[in-house]
Amino acid sequence: MRKTATLLLGSLLLAAPATAGTPEGEAKLAEALEGRVAGEPVDCINLRNVRSSKVIRDTAIIYDSGSTLYVNRPAAGAESRDKSDVLVTRTLSSPLCDVDVVYLRDRGTNMQTGFVLLGDFIPYRRAD
Repeated sequence: MRKTATLLLGSLLLAAPATAGTPEGEAKLAEALEGRVAGEPVDCINLRNVRSSKVIRDTAIIYDSGSTLYVNRPAAGAESRDKSDVLVTRTLSSPLCDVDVVYLRDRGTNMQTGFVLLGDFIPYRRAD
């Protein structure tokens, strides 16, 4: 029974659509992407090229890859993130993909507090 409940919960989370963030988050995201144009969504990004990442609370994660910013709107779990949480990414290889899970850990206690299911990565490049 427990295994069935876990599988059902996982299926529901995977089927959940990515939602728009808060008005404040959407405004911060628009500011960060100003002067950039969206490209076709990709499933994975190469972590070796990522210089930094920025979380826009309840809205998106921006991965800075130099000339390209990749925006990921998590499919589920982002709303449970707290100010004291940090994102911990575990991958088996260099690419970070939409099927990977990002774990949330409390900054003070280092205890896992949840997880985030990633969505597609939307590349944003400077407009010509």
